[in-house]
Amino acid sequence: MALSILDDQSKKPTDEDLAAALGRTKQLWDRLVNDVAQVYPPVIQEWGFAGEKYGWSLRLKRKKRTILYLIPQQRYFLCAFVFGGRATDAAREANLPVETIKAINDAPVYGEGRGFRLKVSKRKDVETMATLAAIKMAN
Repeated sequence: MALSILDDQSKKPTDEDLAAALGRTKQLWDRLVNDVAQVYPPVIQEWGFAGEKYGWSLRLKRKKRTILYLIPQQRYFLCAFVFGGRATDAAREANLPVETIKAINDAPVYGEGRGFRLKVSKRKDVETMATLAAIKMAN
């Protein structure tokens, strides 16, 4: 099974597909997408299929820079970031939940940075993702 609940490569996800998968958390998805788009315009929303292992995800980009990735799950979604060294240091200094800092510290480091995914299932999680997006864009 793919990381994303939306895993049919032949069918780019629609808003209806997303709503069916996310349920009540679709409003959190929409809020995060809208918040990022308002703070960092112009934001491009780009669906991508990363292979059978990963399925579909939505990338939010400003120009050529990816801000974050959203990965639909059953009744929640994952928010993924790739942080460079300065962003990682800034996140460690920010007032973020302990489990968020742990996820960042435990994340593997690649050439492009430290990649990590966080579960989003409640309103407070969206606030944390918005803070991480701000850290990403400032660094």
